[in-house]
Amino acid sequence: MHGTKRGQGGDDMHTDEELDSLDELLAEDGAAQIHSGAAPRGVSAERDLPKVARNSVLLSALPRDLACNLLAQGMDRSYARGETIFLQNEPARRFFLVLEGCVKVYRMTESGAEAVIAVFTEGQSFGETVACRGMPYPVSCEAVSDCRLLQIEADLLLRAIDSDRDALAALLTASCQIMQALVRQIEDLKARTGAQRVARFLLDQAGVEAGAVEFNLPHDKVLLAGRLGMKPESLSRAFSRLKREAGVEVKGHFVRVSDIEGLQQFSIRDPALAWSKPG
Repeated sequence: MHGTKRGQGGDDMHTDEELDSLDELLAEDGAAQIHSGAAPRGVSAERDLPKVARNSVLLSALPRDLACNLLAQGMDRSYARGETIFLQNEPARRFFLVLEGCVKVYRMTESGAEAVIAVFTEGQSFGETVACRGMPYPVSCEAVSDCRLLQIEADLLLRAIDSDRDALAALLTASCQIMQALVRQIEDLKARTGAQRVARFLLDQAGVEAGAVEFNLPHDKVLLAGRLGMKPESLSRAFSRLKREAGVEVKGHFVRVSDIEGLQQFSIRDPALAWSKPG
């Protein structure tokens, strides 16, 4: 269940020229005729949806006419912050593309604690592989901000897979991306300290490889802690350590990294050295 920014696994699927053609095709084929389960909010399919499709590993890998068809038949729905989108063990009959806002998928532990599995933001898709297998959702999903999702029925994709090898290849590509993300998540949890996991997250958000950079955290610190497998108090200690050892300043949602290369070195430091210090 992972989707990504463009560049995280989807870059090699289409050239910029092919993606521009996808924009044109979506407009020509009437992608504006999106079915809405809520009051329309001024969505311009010609302007917005093709851009979002570029960021979805699955949709950007599909043949252009099929991507257009799926987008045109999707249902645009709005959710308020805190609203449940689906619950664990409900039948998975559709997958989702985030048009605006942010959602989390999570599981509840036996003790009643919430384990955040992933967070999805604009342009990321999720639920593809589970929905296509006809299995129950293994997680629950909740809006963590006011958001809009495009819901696409799995049957539409399954019918395409029956007749188009490229559709099957696109689904396999999405599955591989999910696996890679989960492997990295497990590696981080097992082989890195909390402060190192925070460092890697900040590096992903920074989007630069050298120098200094400033940006805002994408969501609140409680959600961030859950996403990184930490308690909120552990996240605070990690930020303090990063300030001392890696030149990271955090004030509210604002982050300033004075030395990206130094933060990179901290994130890959020998775990034995990292574990010898608190945090």
